Amino acid sequence: MRHRVNTRKLGRTSSHRVAMYRNLVSSLLEHEKVETTHAKAREVGRLAERMITLGKRGNLHARRQAMRVVHGKSVAAKLFGELALRFASRPGGYTRVLRTRRRIGDAAEMSIVQLVESAQADSAKPAAKKGAGRRKATTRKTASKKASSRKASSEEADGEKAAGKKAKAKKASRKKKATSKADSD
Repeated sequence: MRHRVNTRKLGRTSSHRVAMYRNLVSSLLEHEKVETTHAKAREVGRLAERMITLGKRGNLHARRQAMRVVHGKSVAAKLFGELALRFASRPGGYTRVLRTRRRIGDAAEMSIVQLVESAQADSAKPAAKKGAGRRKATTRKTASKKASSRKASSEEADGEKAAGKKAKAKKASRKKKATSKADSD
């Protein structure tokens, strides 16, 4: 029975597990998105939520507690600066865990852990990654430009068709003249 057991051991020693969690939390706070196995993702999400709460508190004791977990001064600066401001009005639930796929090698269930409000910021930005598969949002101006360019291209195509029809008609009239001239001779 697992009564009152709050942690997942993940088949690792305690020192290895703690180091792994620290690395994953630091990477999550730095890049705002991490892909890992589902069990690890749930634990990392919990730890990251605690770190963001410490960042929102912002005093010296909170900074020292966060530095026990987070690696790197740049990540700590982002935690106590940008992320604390971003989540200032949010009372919790800073991360989400999305199941993605099964890993090929061992069929482990993979998940993405990401910060919640970064997804809104990503949707405002155009797709920067190659092959992201997102279409650029069209505004009214770009939609009207596209429509006018379609009209112009269709008018050009209609003009080309009309010119082609005229050329065919001229060619046919020449053939008629040539055949009628040959018949009269």
